[in-house]
Amino acid sequence: MSWLRKSALCSLILGVAFLLTACPSETNIGRINSDPGRYNNKEVSVTGRVTDSFGALGRGAYQIDDGTGRIWVVVKENNGVPNRGAEVGVRGRVQSGVSFGGRSFGTVIQESDRRSRGR
Repeated sequence: MSWLRKSALCSLILGVAFLLTACPSETNIGRINSDPGRYNNKEVSVTGRVTDSFGALGRGAYQIDDGTGRIWVVVKENNGVPNRGAEVGVRGRVQSGVSFGGRSFGTVIQESDRRSRGR
């Protein structure tokens, strides 16, 4: 194999490795709820259906259920909350002991990105 091909192959492998480590893998809510300390302050991705939500003036929180459990998601500023029944994919950091809007939550995900999923 020529030097150019070896260099290109090495660059490709390093690029793929970088992309795989930069993106959080999707986990399920049941795992987060069963061992919140393991996930505390780590970025996760989950997908589920919105079961409850409240918000005002671009702030709020919503609860999602993926079939393994439920977790509250605190929205990033000015992002609003999705409607009940919506299918969403969420990426964010797991936090413990969060209070918001006069309500206390045990373990939550602090949203950094959200995608709507088609039905």
